[in-house]
Amino acid sequence: MTAAPRTPYEYAALRVIPRIERGEQINAGVILYSQSHDYLAALHHLDTHRLHALDTAADADGIRAALDAISTVCRGEPGQSAACDADQGRRFRWLTAPRSTIVQAGPIHTGLTADPAAELRRLLRVLVLPTG
Repeated sequence: MTAAPRTPYEYAALRVIPRIERGEQINAGVILYSQSHDYLAALHHLDTHRLHALDTAADADGIRAALDAISTVCRGEPGQSAACDADQGRRFRWLTAPRSTIVQAGPIHTGLTADPAAELRRLLRVLVLPTG
C-alpha cells in the first residue's frame, strides 16, 4: 500500500496584538490553504491568561469573535460577507493580507502534506497551544 502523495500547502499563524502601539503579540490560531486538496480552514485557541498578561483590558470576547469570523470566511458560508463569496485562494490571500488590527496573520509559510486537516491540527499544537 502506498502513502497518499504529499502536495503543497500554505499557512499563517493568526496573531493577537492587543495594543498595536506596543507590538507585543501571542499566537492564537492558524489558517491553512491547500489548492490541490481544495482545502481552506482555520483553527484557533485564545489563551486569555497570556492575553491579559499583555493587556489586562483586552476584550477576549471581541477577539474570539474576530477569530470566529476568520473561520467563517474560510468556510465560505454564502451571504456572510463579500469575502465568503470568493474562491478559496482569494479568501486565503484576503485573510492573510497585512493589516493594522488586533488580529493579524503572520507571514505565509509553505509545506507538504497528504492530509491538510491533520496538518492544521498539528500546526495549532506546535504554534498556538500551551506547551508543557
